[in-house]
Amino acid sequence: MDPRQSRRNIFAVASAGGIGFAGFTLVMPFLPLYIAELGTTDVGEIAMWTGLILGATPTVTAISAPLWGRVGDKYGSKLLIVRSLTAFILTKAGMAFVTAPWQLFALRALLGVFAGYGALTMSMAAQSAPRDRIAHAIGMVQTGHRLGPAIGPVIGGVLASLVGLRSSFLVAALFYAAALLLVVVVYKEPAKRETAATARGGWEVVTQLMRLPGFVLALVVIFLLQTVDRSFGPVLPLFVQQVGVAAPRIAFVAGVLFSLGAISAAIGSQLGPRLLKHYSAKTVLVAGTLTASSALAAIVVAPSVWVLGMAIVIAGTAMGAGTTTIYSVAGALLPADAHATGFGIMTTASLMGLAVSPVVAGFIGSAGLRIVFVADVFLLLLLAVCIGTRLRSPSRTASGSEDAVLTDP
Repeated sequence: MDPRQSRRNIFAVASAGGIGFAGFTLVMPFLPLYIAELGTTDVGEIAMWTGLILGATPTVTAISAPLWGRVGDKYGSKLLIVRSLTAFILTKAGMAFVTAPWQLFALRALLGVFAGYGALTMSMAAQSAPRDRIAHAIGMVQTGHRLGPAIGPVIGGVLASLVGLRSSFLVAALFYAAALLLVVVVYKEPAKRETAATARGGWEVVTQLMRLPGFVLALVVIFLLQTVDRSFGPVLPLFVQQVGVAAPRIAFVAGVLFSLGAISAAIGSQLGPRLLKHYSAKTVLVAGTLTASSALAAIVVAPSVWVLGMAIVIAGTAMGAGTTTIYSVAGALLPADAHATGFGIMTTASLMGLAVSPVVAGFIGSAGLRIVFVADVFLLLLLAVCIGTRLRSPSRTASGSEDAVLTDP
């Protein structure tokens, strides 16, 4: 592909992902407040419904992602991302007119059939980049994914006070419309070549990918990082209230905290590829998980808004670097003719974490909000041990580059 168009493609999908995630976080961080507005008053029940609603879309998408990835390998990913963003426009607009929490759950579950644009943008960027620039391309997309949530909650917090949460869903639909327009106008599908791999059945290709050295371990890392990263959603506004923030300021403070986490994760996404130039994937991932666990442990020991903010920044940076690192090294393992399928499988691992995390956090949070952070610390320590014992550092060539970036023992 022409280098100029390659850069345009990466810009298009990174920007579209950022705009889409901004639309998502425009409203979803305030979902507990919206559920209360719909008539639910019990804190435990609000946390439970929040977890179920947030988990509905990724649960369904996790099942369909490898199938859609296979379609993308055969026919191109642009059509799939247009389908996905269109579904987001329609469902987000529909959420402005619900009257009960179960209706939100139903819309989110329906969306799961068509969702998954986040992983599609990573696959599309990686396919558009030269092989030695894959880490940079994925880092750019991950940065967009993180900067969008940095903007969304702040805008959402202002909108919630100006026009109300219900109307904010209509604004979110407009964000997805802008992302759709950007992809349609700017992105150009790379040339496809028919190979034996693209001609084979989907299950055969999935089996081949699962046998790649280190790929299954990468899926475990992605799952656990996503599980921790998305555990805050059901409880953060409630935790802010619990530590003494006045009711009129809860939405604003929660929005700022979500934004701080997103900005720090965006910084981590840019930091990951740079660290890989000097350190092995094992070193980056172990250091990142231990740093994040230490930061979240501070919330358990000394819960306050200031401690919460500092911990979210530190943990967000560490997990952002870890997430970009694992996607980059796993993406480099994938054959060119099964790229979207491989990212579809990684999406399934990510979405399983995204599906499990808010549901479990919601139920745990109904018993005690601080317990959620205790569970996060435990999972990160478990992940550090898993990486430290199961991942071995790759060998390096004479020039210092890694010739095998991720391998199992």
